[in-house]
Amino acid sequence: MDFGQLTTVIRRLALEAGDVIMEIYDSPDFDVRSKSDDSPVTAADEAADALISAGLRAAFPDVALVTEEQADTHGESANTFLIVDPLDGTKEFIKRRGDFTVNIAYVVDGAPVAGVVYAPAKGRLFYTDASGQTVEETAPFAKDTIGETKPISVSKPDNAALLVVASKSHRDEATDAYIGKYNTADMKSAGSSLKFCLVATGEADIYPRLGRTMEWDTAAGHAVLNGAGGKVVRFDDHTPLAYGKDTFANPFFIAYAPGVDLVKG
Repeated sequence: MDFGQLTTVIRRLALEAGDVIMEIYDSPDFDVRSKSDDSPVTAADEAADALISAGLRAAFPDVALVTEEQADTHGESANTFLIVDPLDGTKEFIKRRGDFTVNIAYVVDGAPVAGVVYAPAKGRLFYTDASGQTVEETAPFAKDTIGETKPISVSKPDNAALLVVASKSHRDEATDAYIGKYNTADMKSAGSSLKFCLVATGEADIYPRLGRTMEWDTAAGHAVLNGAGGKVVRFDDHTPLAYGKDTFANPFFIAYAPGVDLVKG
């Protein structure tokens, strides 16, 4: 894989998908339907998926592709593939809360090594560059020209005063009980893969997820966090969260800045 080309392509596709999403988001009304698993889907999810999928297949025809919105892409598990969540945080999109993202990642040997997370309503764009370092680009964003970027890195956490971020739409008592095992200075809620990005920039130290997620929900954010020096581990045994699993379902996990003294659940 040419990682320079990969960065250029996935960044551009994320921005183009963001335009499509925002056109629907800013419309007076849009339809919401339920998928077979009862999760919501909108025309924005489907339009962004079609755009990104076509672009990736054209640029990387020999690389397997998995996307949330195309069940026929979910074949046998693989170790190396592109994986897409065209609109992560559909519930936030429907409620017009802005915490939704476009996510594209490249997984090699079960690990997300490159990715882009774009939050079009918030004007924030994070991605790994050709060297694997994560950067945040400053708006406005041109499709074919990379603007001003700055490398980002995780915090040096203070275990006596940790900064915690948790899910906005999927918060539960188990999550609160686990967070209660830490000494916290601040706790914020965020939707979608933005939570990974807040850890990557040092705006949070730890993000525990005790709830259902799929690999397309996490791969891009995981790649962004990796490139900023962070880690994502399974909740049960603190081993690295791997990709290419059967059914693409994730276990519970913890995303964090090294230096956080993780505790068992």
